[in-house]
Amino acid sequence: MTDDENRVAGLLLAAGGGRRLGGRPKALLPHRGRLLVEHAAEVLRAGGCASVHVVLGARAEEVRARAELPDCALVDNPDWERGMGTSLRAGLDALAGTGARAALVLLVDQPGIGPEAVARVRRAYRSPRSLVSAVYDGARGHPVLFGAAHWAGIAATATGDRGARGYLREHADAVELVECGDVAEAYDIDTEADLAHLE
Repeated sequence: MTDDENRVAGLLLAAGGGRRLGGRPKALLPHRGRLLVEHAAEVLRAGGCASVHVVLGARAEEVRARAELPDCALVDNPDWERGMGTSLRAGLDALAGTGARAALVLLVDQPGIGPEAVARVRRAYRSPRSLVSAVYDGARGHPVLFGAAHWAGIAATATGDRGARGYLREHADAVELVECGDVAEAYDIDTEADLAHLE
């Protein structure tokens, strides 16, 4: 791994309140004997991210108290109720000045995405101008990688629950697509029915 590749930081968005889950924050859901936020942070680490920043929102104090997140930087997003875009902005702000050259973004509620997909997307990093997205049978999904040269533009357009979708659409020609459908499943834990995916 080159020195530049060592500067790809993992950014875990884990602030959601689980409105469609009866107000149960997704970060605190159990999965494989641990909390979902712990599982997702470990996926980023195992996928080769040199550092991991975790954005918290709903019941952040409880997540801090219960979750074991060694060597992770915890970022509070007081505006989490206004959507995922605010968490993405908070995470990118926290990474500014850390020396990170890129942010590799994963969502806490996608436990079907493991280290293999993270590693593939991370390996596609070339420079701070890189834009990389996992795809699943041709459909774009997470994880995504944003080179630092794009952070200001993404932060300026990240609103509501759209995150960076608009920015990526505007820069579609620059996005490198990495097929991950053979190593991951990109389902979300959004509803009571989705809880069947958890183990």
